[in-house]
Amino acid sequence: MPTPDYWVIGDVQGCFNSLQNLLAQPELQSPHNHYVFVGDLVNRGPGSLEVLQLIYDLGERAHVVLGNHDIHLLGVAAGVRKQSPSDTLSPILESAQATVLLNWLRHQPLALHLAGHLIIHAGLHPSWDLQQVLKLAQQVEQTLQADDWQQHIHALFGNEPSLWQKDLNDIHTQRLVVNILTRLRFFDDQGQISKYQGAPNSTDLTPWFSMPQRRIELPVIFGHWSTLGLYLHADVIGLDTGCLWGGQLTAMRLRDRQLIQVENADGALKPF
Repeated sequence: MPTPDYWVIGDVQGCFNSLQNLLAQPELQSPHNHYVFVGDLVNRGPGSLEVLQLIYDLGERAHVVLGNHDIHLLGVAAGVRKQSPSDTLSPILESAQATVLLNWLRHQPLALHLAGHLIIHAGLHPSWDLQQVLKLAQQVEQTLQADDWQQHIHALFGNEPSLWQKDLNDIHTQRLVVNILTRLRFFDDQGQISKYQGAPNSTDLTPWFSMPQRRIELPVIFGHWSTLGLYLHADVIGLDTGCLWGGQLTAMRLRDRQLIQVENADGALKPF
């Protein structure tokens, strides 16, 4: 069987028409293609249920890492998070397929080591090496995949602690790992997570990928950061090109970094 081509796809966030158009591009049509999604499959776009169903139906050809909106959906489903006015999660929760789709979603990883790349949704702590990232992600995955996950997922939400330390208790470790892997953009000068969401040139904060002495030696691919846009460097690749906000939905082929982009076909959300 031919070796699959892996296409990594940026944040979809419920933009179903855009995703359909992207997958319909000739380069992405091969039955040997596999599709790797960098998280935030759902929310705010108008087709969250349809996106989730489409990716689920891809079966083994789909590879997913969880983003903050995906984990938020699980929190809402568990009854520990409230929907905001901009959320578009109700069609999923009210669907006849809700149990199947949510169970599938909560069994997806937070970090994926694939074809010589590390794929995450948001960011990394500079002190983490590859094995530590995968081990820490696995601890959270075990919480989400447990039979009693609904009783424990509430502990994964919150902004504290914001500083990585090796002696954190288990709950604080998992919460901080979730925030780093699914929400991080910047560190402040004390090494704490910043909530700032703008572009790197608009702040004195340090992007996570510019922190000194980063230990990850293989290329890292991420999404989450629409104000950063397409970010192509040898060791760091950002693929959130703001489809939800009227930008493009981007796919990149791993073996040669060929890019395919389609314009938003779902209507643009206004930035906050």
